Amino acid sequence: MTLPHGFTVALAHDTQLLDGGRSLLGGQPTRLLRLTPRARALLTGRVLRVRNGAGASLAERLLECGMAHPVVGELPGRDEEAGLAWTYVIPVRDRPEQLERLLAGLPADSSVIVVDDASHDPGPVAAVAARYGARLIALSVNVGPAAARNAGLREVTTSHVVFVDSDIVLPPATVPALLLHFADPAVAMAVPRITALTTDVPTGWISRYEDTRSSLDLGARPASVRPGTPVSWVPSACAVARTDVLRAAQGFDETMRVGEDVDLCWRLVADGHRIRYEPSVHAAHEHRARLTDWFRRKTDYGTGAHPLALRHPDAVAPAVFAPWSAALLVAVAAQRRWSAPAAAALWATATVRVARSLAGTGHPVRGAARLTAFGAVNALAQGGALLTRHWWPATAAGCLVSRRVRRAATVAAVTDIVLEYHRHYGSGLDPLRYGVARRLDDLAYGAGVWLSAARGRSTAALRPRLVTRPRRGRSADTGAVGKAGGRRRTGSADPPRCSA
Repeated sequence: MTLPHGFTVALAHDTQLLDGGRSLLGGQPTRLLRLTPRARALLTGRVLRVRNGAGASLAERLLECGMAHPVVGELPGRDEEAGLAWTYVIPVRDRPEQLERLLAGLPADSSVIVVDDASHDPGPVAAVAARYGARLIALSVNVGPAAARNAGLREVTTSHVVFVDSDIVLPPATVPALLLHFADPAVAMAVPRITALTTDVPTGWISRYEDTRSSLDLGARPASVRPGTPVSWVPSACAVARTDVLRAAQGFDETMRVGEDVDLCWRLVADGHRIRYEPSVHAAHEHRARLTDWFRRKTDYGTGAHPLALRHPDAVAPAVFAPWSAALLVAVAAQRRWSAPAAAALWATATVRVARSLAGTGHPVRGAARLTAFGAVNALAQGGALLTRHWWPATAAGCLVSRRVRRAATVAAVTDIVLEYHRHYGSGLDPLRYGVARRLDDLAYGAGVWLSAARGRSTAALRPRLVTRPRRGRSADTGAVGKAGGRRRTGSADPPRCSA
């Protein structure tokens, strides 16, 4: 399978052109690609349009490395997209008003399957489905969202399926835009950005926090979804997928009530498929507005950690470190007189190693210093997240007996709030309430992780991962991300591997 002619990709925002365009540095994890003269000629600035086999091979390599992303507006198939067939599958339970709102926004001739997951009062749901001409599958026993989606998937006869939760409002342009990604034959699923649904109803402080810091909103940058990258999973609240690929993968894991979308993503990637996150289009989600409902849902997300650890032990680690960055974090956390000199020595040593890998790129030391500085900052950020989020019960116990633990926890919590508030300044919340919501977010998720670990009698979901030997052609600079309330974690830089 090759990319078709006309398929267009653009270098990612963090991919650097080095040595006069003869090398590319970027991707997830960081790589150094040295381009042949023929390959350089295929790039027009930062854009590559596939016109022949060589262009298709280079575009494929850039996509696989995470160094480039498809340009949706220029992908082939826009003129033929009306010929594509897809079916909407909507799982619902006792939400007739939200279901009607969603169905009212779909095209009138849409193929729609509504799966009623054993509503307490099924009559209103059935009436709404009938009013909009949707096929209704009524389940007699509540089986959860994974099994409900699978029940709808089994009845789909079109080439593509669109999973949409009932509390979503779907703009008309979203699904057609996502379908363009399937011009790449390796793409199995494409997902939009999940944003907050705006209404005329006044919202509380938790709702305003969730509008800008939702667990489902994965940011404004396009991404190839893979474990160990900043976007390592995508929510199934709205997703377009190839029907045959999902059936071959046996759909969602019906034993999982939480994290089933993460598990599906990681299984599809392991099978060699690509998943695209496309934030240029969106689906609006009705977030939980009550504090108790919101806190309970955040805790539920955390309880998915142990089941995911059983299925994907290498992908669910709460933090991922290279040896040097782990040592740097330990040195800083020790809070001794030797901490700063030791951390500086570790950073300098790593910089020298990375500079050797960047030899011949024009400014290897400068580039290496930037990479290792980024790795050091991310190692400290991961350490802070462990203290305030994943390990907070242990941190709380440590604060009772150790002044150093109290100091480290305070610095981590305050720094996180300051940085996040600055990043999401438009939340409409004052710093105090934003900070409280931020800490409650971490407390809820961490509680869920520990609860799942206790139930499973395993610490697998709590253990960081130390990457000692990068895979061939890769560096160990990127950490894993689970369904951690939308927080991204990236690891620490090792020397980037050179690719031909």
